[in-house]
Order: sequence, then structure tokens, then C-alpha cells
Amino acid sequence: MFAHFWFARSNSILTLAMAVVIAAFTYPVRAQQGATERTTENALSALGRDPLPSSLVKLGPGDSVAIQVFGQPDLGSTVYVAEDGTIPVALTGAVKVSGMTPFEAAKKVEGALRDGQFVNDPHVTLTVTSGRSQRVSVLGEVGSQGRYPIDSTTTIFDLLALAGGTRETSSDVVYLVRTNADGTKQRFPIDLKGLNETGMPAATESPKGGDILFVPRAEEFYIVGEVISPSKYRIEPNMNVMQAIARAGGISPRGSMNRIEVERHDANGKLVKKSLKAGDPVLPNDVIRIKESIF
Repeated sequence: MFAHFWFARSNSILTLAMAVVIAAFTYPVRAQQGATERTTENALSALGRDPLPSSLVKLGPGDSVAIQVFGQPDLGSTVYVAEDGTIPVALTGAVKVSGMTPFEAAKKVEGALRDGQFVNDPHVTLTVTSGRSQRVSVLGEVGSQGRYPIDSTTTIFDLLALAGGTRETSSDVVYLVRTNADGTKQRFPIDLKGLNETGMPAATESPKGGDILFVPRAEEFYIVGEVISPSKYRIEPNMNVMQAIARAGGISPRGSMNRIEVERHDANGKLVKKSLKAGDPVLPNDVIRIKESIF
């Protein structure tokens, strides 16, 4: 009887020991599974569960896009948007994406994979690798006027670089013209040198397909008479007569700061002459004449 009791107790101790060992091995596995689930969730979020910025350009024929399906590398590919606005997707066939943002197109591909029962819970990212459908016209004082392709990262400076840069005669203020859905047009003045005294915005406005970037000719003035380099010059912001004279190399030995005259058009378009002082502002198309000193 004593032997039977000892055997039963030994079995209980052995069972308890085994339970402790199993728990010790099970806990790290569960912890690792939890970490894996969290890592997967983070990866899915990085792959596009959260909507992309609404400012992204919309897809159109000729765009090149990269398709990636999380956990399904065989379904990834880089394809072009066809003329009918579709892209070929592995297993599902053609999916229409024209007019959609990359995020919307990715959701459309997810739906096609899910509805066809090819992937149970697909998570798709779609990235524009080359945008050909979205173009902006660059006109005015640039090296090469024309229509240039843009993508979601293209800036005003990128467009100007594509157009060969601005000319020496170009203004520092350019205009982005956009046509709204109702046919009305918006004009955004943009200061290429950043904020100036007038508070005009810097070149942060993002171009969109169909926009027109117009680079006007800079406003100019003429200075003649007794200066070192009489010629035509561009007007800088808040330029005054003294600065205009300095731009022309200064007054010659025979010139006089007390005999400065300007020819300009008044509000009615009539050409008038008047005397100027050193601190007076310079206006577009002014003809400033530095006269010879009397003495």
C-alpha cells in the first residue's frame, strides 16, 4: 500500500513538472506570434492601408505603375496604363484605373483579387514609376517652351529645369494657371525667390496635370544720359532711383544727382515728364535721364 501511494505521488510530481516545461516553451512561442502579428500589422500599414495624400496626381494612359501584393511576390509587376484606362493584373486580367489616385487604384486591384477568390485578404500598393499622362505646359521666358510630364513629387523648380531654366529677361514672379471643374480659371502668383516684402507665397504650390506655368518677362526700366552704363535693366522689388543709378554703374563725372528726369505714362496712358529724387520709386517702362551738371 505504501508503494502504491509513493508511485501515485511520483506520477503527480512528474505531471506537474511536465506542465511547467510545456508552459515554459509555449510562452515564448505565443510572445513571438504576438510580435509577428504586430510586425505584420505595421508592414500592412506601411504598404498602404492608410490613404495616400489627396494631392497625388491621377492615373491616365501611358503611366507606368508598380503593383505589389503583400505576401504574394509572384503577383507583383510593373505595367503601363493602356489607352482604355486599364492595367493588366496577374490572375484577374484588366482592371480599370484611369482617373483614380494610386491609393484608389490599389483598392480597386484588391477588390478584383478578392472578388475572384484569388487572394483571401489582399493588401496592394500601387506606385507611379513614370507619369506620362499628367503634363503641364510651361510658357514664357524659359529656355524651351512645351508640355512636360509630372508626377506626385514634381515641383515648380523641377518644371523650370525641364524647360531649360528661366531666361535673363524672366520675372522672379511666375504664375500657375489652373482650370477648375466648372471651367473657371485660378491664377497663383509664385515668387521664385521666396517670400518678399509683399508677402507673396514662395514656390510651394504643387503643379497638377493640365496646369499652365507662365513665366512673364521681367518689368524693366531705361536709364540714359550721364551714367557709366546707360541701358535697359530689370526692376528689382522696391527699387528706387538711387538703386537704378547704381545698377547703371553710377553717375559719370559730368552728371548731376540734382538733375534727374523721368518720362513715364500716367493713368490715362499719356506720356509725361517729371523730376525725380534719389529715393523715388522706379516704375515699369520708366525712362530715367541723368542730365549734365550745370557747373
